[in-house]
Amino acid sequence: MKYVTLGKSEMRVSRLAFGTWQLGGDWGTTDTSAAVSAIRLAADNGVTFFDTAQAYGFGASERLLGQALRGRIRNDLFIATKGGLRKNGARVTRDASPESIRLGVEESLRALATDYIDLYQIHWPDPQTPFQETADALGKLVADGKVLHVGVSNFDVAQMELFSETLSVETLQPPYHLFHRDIEKEVLPYARENNIGVLVYGPLAHGLLGGSLRLDTRFVPDDWRAQSLDFHGSTYQHNLSKVDELKDFAQRELGVTVSQLATAWTLANPAVHVAIVGTRNPDHVREVLSAAELRLDQRTMSRIEEIARDVIPVVGPSPESV
Repeated sequence: MKYVTLGKSEMRVSRLAFGTWQLGGDWGTTDTSAAVSAIRLAADNGVTFFDTAQAYGFGASERLLGQALRGRIRNDLFIATKGGLRKNGARVTRDASPESIRLGVEESLRALATDYIDLYQIHWPDPQTPFQETADALGKLVADGKVLHVGVSNFDVAQMELFSETLSVETLQPPYHLFHRDIEKEVLPYARENNIGVLVYGPLAHGLLGGSLRLDTRFVPDDWRAQSLDFHGSTYQHNLSKVDELKDFAQRELGVTVSQLATAWTLANPAVHVAIVGTRNPDHVREVLSAAELRLDQRTMSRIEEIARDVIPVVGPSPESV
C-alpha cells in the first residue's frame, strides 16, 4: 500500500480509502458478515483510511464500520465521516445548521464507538445555512477535541472560499471518474494551489467501471441505480460499450482489470491524494487495493483519453434523488 500526506491536514493516510456508502442500504441489502470481513481484510492489507457518513443508512454504515474496526489500535486508523444531512420523513434534507452538526457529531461518535473523528466533512452544501455558522460550530468541535480535521464534500470553488473565510477547508471529497470529470477545470487546480487534500469518491463510476455490469443487469428496487437514467437506455448502452473497450485495453496491454485501471487513472491526477473505493465482497478487496500500486505512463493515459473521448457524463445522485 502507498501512503500520502493529505494536503494541509498533514494526515498520513493510505492512497486508497475504504468507502462504506454501499453498506448503508442505498445499494440494496447488506450482508453484514461479508461487509465486516471486507473492511477487516482491507485493514489487514495496509488500508488506514476509512470513509463513511451519517447519511449512509443514518448510522448503519458507521455502526458497521465501528464493529469491523473494534479492537484495532485507534491511533493507527484515520476515520472520516460526513454530516449535514437529516431525514425528513421518507426524504433526505440538507441541514448544516450548528444544532444539526453538533447533534450529528455526537451521533457519529456513538455509532463509530470512538472518542474522536479524524476528519469530519460537510456532506453537501446547505443553501439555507450560512457557511460561517457551520464553520463556527465545527471550529468549536475541533477545540473540544471531538473532531481533529475539517473538510467538505461536493463543494465548488466559491463555496470553499466562503467556508474558508471562517475555518480553513483542509480536505475536499468530490465525485471523480472517467465518466464525470467536470472538477478538472476549476476545482482540482484550486485544491492543488491551496494545498487542500483531495479524496475522490466514485472512481468506478458507481459500478460502471467495475467490469461486471451488462445491458441485462437488473438492479434490486432499493438500489438507487434502479431509478437512475444513467443505468438504463441508450446512455447506459453507449457507456457500457466504452467500458468494454477499456476492459479490453486494460487486459491486453497491462494485464489488469478495468476497475484497477479506472482507480489508478484517478490517482494519476497530481491534485488527487486518495481514491475512495468500497466493496461488499471480501474476494474483491485485494483486486481493488492493488490499484494503488499501478502506475500509468503517458502512452497509457493517452490511450485512455482516446477511448473515453465520447463517453456520456454520469453525474450520480444528489441527496434529494436517493
